[in-house]
Amino acid sequence: MNFRPRQKEEPEINLIPFIDVLLVILIFLMLSTTYSKFTEMQIKLPVADVDAQRDYPKEVLVSVSSEGNYSVNKVAVTGRSVPELASAMQAAAKAGKESVVIINADASAKHQAVIAVMEAARRIGLTQITFATQSISNGS
Repeated sequence: MNFRPRQKEEPEINLIPFIDVLLVILIFLMLSTTYSKFTEMQIKLPVADVDAQRDYPKEVLVSVSSEGNYSVNKVAVTGRSVPELASAMQAAAKAGKESVVIINADASAKHQAVIAVMEAARRIGLTQITFATQSISNGS
């Protein structure tokens, strides 16, 4: 029998399992945290602070109503399809490819109606597109 006194080992704290647990908790908290929701954003479009209105001599003015009706240079377009809109814009573009398309869209117009105007401009080769807004001081 061995009755010699054993050497006392100092207790040692192993930090690796502790760090593993903390990382798992951190990952769980990061994944379960909710960030700001999009429903909380309040956006009012279109309004811009415009210092001076620019004058375009070669402009094609396209208006989009809230119902999705179009007019090109204050002349109503009979249909709502992209080819009909493109042919009306082609007739109104007196400067050809140099013409600038100005989109006046109602604030409550559908996004698809504005995209249709941009698609019609792309089809006839008009690459200069801008959006008309109202001044903040004139906005309600």
